[in-house]
Amino acid sequence: MTKILLTEDDHTLRAFLTTSLRRAGHEVREHEDGESALESLEREVFDFLVTDIVMPGMDGIELAQKAIKIDPEIKIVFITGFAAIALAAQAPTPAGSKVLSKPFHLRELVDQLEHLIAA
Repeated sequence: MTKILLTEDDHTLRAFLTTSLRRAGHEVREHEDGESALESLEREVFDFLVTDIVMPGMDGIELAQKAIKIDPEIKIVFITGFAAIALAAQAPTPAGSKVLSKPFHLRELVDQLEHLIAA
């Protein structure tokens, strides 16, 4: 079972992803913002950080950069509706991170996680 930290400010999408990932056999901790997610990263070890990029307060790229400093082995998947704009405007994303553009099919996220697990 993989342990996933999910950070998404959209309540409906967060609830859907949490339920779906749990049904797929993953352990999921969910957060609505980067600050609270960072607190979890400081207390627990996760296999994956799945995070929205554009969020109020700490954005997903900053969260990912801090996550890598805490645990260089964590795998990162960004989910965003503004991938090209968000990534161009921000500091570089951590090496090996993946980006899924909204809307995406749940199968795409599960496939991405499985690919990263196998890597």
